[in-house]
Amino acid sequence: MESDISPLKIFSDWYNTHLSLPEFGEPSAMALSTSSPGGEVSSRIVLLKEFCEKNGFVFYTNYDSRKARQLEDNSRAALLFWWPRTGRQVRVEGNVGRVSGEESDRYFSSRPEESRLGAWASEQSREIASGKVLEERIMRFRKEFRGIIPRPPHWGGYRLAPERIEFWQEGEHRLHSRLLYIREGEGWTFKRLAP
Repeated sequence: MESDISPLKIFSDWYNTHLSLPEFGEPSAMALSTSSPGGEVSSRIVLLKEFCEKNGFVFYTNYDSRKARQLEDNSRAALLFWWPRTGRQVRVEGNVGRVSGEESDRYFSSRPEESRLGAWASEQSREIASGKVLEERIMRFRKEFRGIIPRPPHWGGYRLAPERIEFWQEGEHRLHSRLLYIREGEGWTFKRLAP
């Protein structure tokens, strides 16, 4: 059936509830699942850095990382938010694309200096001999960038544009509430699923 309520509004309400309860942990932590063209699936926790009801879910990473290489080969991805203290989870599926360089620059400049240096120092997902390699690279870039630290060309953001969003609310006796929203053009259809 067609939904009058935007699932992105529901997500915003749930997310903001958890933002206001810091004792419940990190509400922006989400599992990101990607896959290779051959179907090899991998998941990892990343942080939601921006959410917009119009445009979707934004996270940042090294463009040379395994997740980024998989996204370049297969732009389909899934996100999972799990908030155990309130018994809620949200599953999101859709296509992922890079955000603009300007957006990446803006976010990068807001990061602490050590995080900006870390983006330069880490060749994410590549084998290194020891942790000392990272320390040496941090020192090298600290000397190189005295003052303004520019965004590395290999680092930036991705935005997942949602096509399916499922809200799961824990219920007694495993009678959980599951609401599935599927994008249809500019609107959303809605289904209630059995737990």
